[in-house]
Amino acid sequence: MEKSDDITSKAQKFAYEKHKNQKRKDGITPFSEHLEGVVNRLKNLGIVNQDVLSAAWLHDIIEHSDTTFDEINEMFGNTISVLVLSLTKDSGLSKKERELQYIQQLKDSTSETKIIKFCDISANLKDITNAPISKTQKNKQIKKLFIYLRVIKKGLSETKSNYPKIQELIDGINSVGTKFRQRPIII
Repeated sequence: MEKSDDITSKAQKFAYEKHKNQKRKDGITPFSEHLEGVVNRLKNLGIVNQDVLSAAWLHDIIEHSDTTFDEINEMFGNTISVLVLSLTKDSGLSKKERELQYIQQLKDSTSETKIIKFCDISANLKDITNAPISKTQKNKQIKKLFIYLRVIKKGLSETKSNYPKIQELIDGINSVGTKFRQRPIII
């Protein structure tokens, strides 16, 4: 059995390798910067659970690389692979079905999944506001992220006392949201 710090380092290294040469939607930002942003937000909240941090490094790997659930399960074990899967959209479904299924998946997910998704949303909002895309495209993407936020809101409320710094992230999210006419999230 690996020491826990080793598993997180292994996840980080694996994510860097699998996302190597990938850029964010802006075509400029290395994909790894997004992953670092998510993990750093989790750490800033005080999360030290190595399974959660490892899953955060790997949260986009099934959707954005040729990596399978079985590979992740074999390399990182059941806890991490199930967390990653719970953050992954089903590419076998139509776009509309995929979104509906993903929303239900988030709704039914664990508090660990919800906190990773929360930090993912925060990092995505930062990326979108800085992206060289039209205001219409930004509005559309931000609206979708706020739908996800509303779905995980209850789960975040239940764990808020464990993470006092969560309000800082919410405030940042809401400041972006109000610029794009989204109702503030209150937990």
